[in-house]
Amino acid sequence: MTDSVFFDFSMLSRHNCHKLLTATVVPRPIAWVTTLNEDDTLNVGPFSFFNVAAEEPPLISIAIGGGERFEGDLKDTGVNIRRTEEFVVNLVDYSSAEAMTKTAVNFASGISEAAFAAIETHSSSHIRTPRISHSPAALECKLYRSIDLGLGQSLVLGQVVGVHVNREAVLDVDRCYVDTPRLDLIARMYGNGWYTRMTDWFQQITPPHP
Repeated sequence: MTDSVFFDFSMLSRHNCHKLLTATVVPRPIAWVTTLNEDDTLNVGPFSFFNVAAEEPPLISIAIGGGERFEGDLKDTGVNIRRTEEFVVNLVDYSSAEAMTKTAVNFASGISEAAFAAIETHSSSHIRTPRISHSPAALECKLYRSIDLGLGQSLVLGQVVGVHVNREAVLDVDRCYVDTPRLDLIARMYGNGWYTRMTDWFQQITPPHP
């Protein structure tokens, strides 16, 4: 039996619980979310509490919150999603890492992260919210459910209505085969500013039932 240290979350601060979660649940994919502000300007923000939630309906989940410094004040992303009921999850490749981190800066409401990070956009196919041009894969989503978690946090479930995939990474359109390594996606690790690339792959196939 492996020797372990048990951390009782009921005895820890919110900050220390966050540190343990982000240090152990890794790597985490990054949802680079675009939404429309009330004046139709673009809001952009990265979130790493994100993953696929279901396949029918096709759902993704994103936890949105401002952290301890922003209790009671949801980020613009959550406010925009509840108001417009749509958003785009743009996945982040290695070449976009610097731009992505620039959009993580906590600007005042109404200031454009897209302009600060020099982000170009393209129109989406089924929703008004644009997607990031240089994202290798962008999921157009409509709000399925938003759950208020308190303390300025919400859990958003988005129904994916379509995905744009870089043509160079599509192996077979009819069979929906994608060359995932070619997307060169990055993921969030622990601590301040640590990420990883998907460059060290291995295959372990599930054996047949005995």
